[in-house]
Amino acid sequence: MLRAPLSYESAGRGSFLVVFALVGLAVVASCSGSSAPPTGHACAQASDCYPGLDAGALSGQVTCLSLPGGYCSHTCTMDSDCCAVPGECPNGIKEVCAPLESNAQLYCFVSCGAADIGTTGDGGTADTTAYCQRNAGATFTCRSTGGGTSNRKFCGP
Repeated sequence: MLRAPLSYESAGRGSFLVVFALVGLAVVASCSGSSAPPTGHACAQASDCYPGLDAGALSGQVTCLSLPGGYCSHTCTMDSDCCAVPGECPNGIKEVCAPLESNAQLYCFVSCGAADIGTTGDGGTADTTAYCQRNAGATFTCRSTGGGTSNRKFCGP
């Protein structure tokens, strides 16, 4: 049985529908199973932090720290308070609980301590700046929390 060739108009409409369906599937796939933007995410206020997570489930009060561009965090009393909620710390990122500068309050920070970021193939310590830029923020570096004797290394602006 011979069929008439598809017209340009019907072929174009069919291609559009296929492309539209593929884009829709890509959007659904990218949204499902995604975790919240991690600690260190830019913010202007606490409500900008941890979208998709129940803020009440976090171990501490959510806050937007006054660092350049803002820094999403939450209060803590020990390291185990950080990353305590599923989805809080994507890709196995480690966090530490530490004071920021001379503030007595403790907050969760993305860690860039040698024990937390891993090693290179030859057993050396991984590049902390590259680690911070890949896992926390494009302009972040590994710096000190400046918390005196409780000082820790974290990825920050």
